[in-house]
Amino acid sequence: MSTCTSASASLAEPVAATAATARTWLLIEQPGPWGAKALGASRLDPATGRELERLADGAGTRVALIRRPGRHADLHLPRRHRVYLAHTAPGASWVRTAEVTDPAELTALDFTALGAGAHNGFGDAYDGAPLALVCTNGKRDRCCAVRGRPLAAELTASGGSEVWEVTHLGGHRFAPTMLVLPYGYTYGRVDAHHAKDVLEAARSGRMVLDGCRGRSAWDRPGQAADLAVRELTGEDRTAAVVVEAVERTDPAPSGDGTWAVRVAHVDGRVWEVTVAQVASLPPRPESCGAALGAPARMEVTGIERVAGGRGL
Repeated sequence: MSTCTSASASLAEPVAATAATARTWLLIEQPGPWGAKALGASRLDPATGRELERLADGAGTRVALIRRPGRHADLHLPRRHRVYLAHTAPGASWVRTAEVTDPAELTALDFTALGAGAHNGFGDAYDGAPLALVCTNGKRDRCCAVRGRPLAAELTASGGSEVWEVTHLGGHRFAPTMLVLPYGYTYGRVDAHHAKDVLEAARSGRMVLDGCRGRSAWDRPGQAADLAVRELTGEDRTAAVVVEAVERTDPAPSGDGTWAVRVAHVDGRVWEVTVAQVASLPPRPESCGAALGAPARMEVTGIERVAGGRGL
């Protein structure tokens, strides 16, 4: 039986510029089963889940549940929950961590400040290995479970990284998908060997371009421009490239259109990248069981060095 991942792969659908957008991630440990919309369908109190979603909406912060890889018994025992808070902006990336008895405590956080990069002393600084978050929520899409769980298990068995399963990273058809924190780069169609290379690079503040869906700190046009400049220059340092401005130009009634994206390098070089939104054809399912559709794709149509920028 065909799946959304096999359909996407057979069409050679690009993974670039498909990452979920979030400057800051709030990740809450919640063992046991997850529903399709896990914040309201898990052992987390549904009222707490709804309030966290409300607070995060429009604040630049994305909330997700995490659990350790392996078998997940449907336990009802009270326990403390590990929490990670991660900000992904270049040059200002950080991870904080704490344990809470009741996730409802997290509703007291200032979500707007979190999205802007201010943790306000939450928890303790996390200085361990990069966090690897692998999407495994089979209730959301079966491909995430079938492909994601073996990847999470193998990364855990190999050691050297802090590995968690996560409820949702978007882009089921690119499973297995993996988010790397603190830098916020997301990867699609990633196997264990590739994932280990990505995590090894992250340990030294670098990213791997192959299979990269984009940096969550940027919107989708910004993700496309960031990756295009990195491909042009060979730059892999996570803090070396910054999306300075994204301007919508020539919007089309259909929702397609173009953007002018200004991208700067820490050495002073600046580029203007033209990005167009186009429909992916022929139609394909965006998730298993869904009707055929033409998901939007960001296509870089031009990249030009801006005169007057510093650097070589």
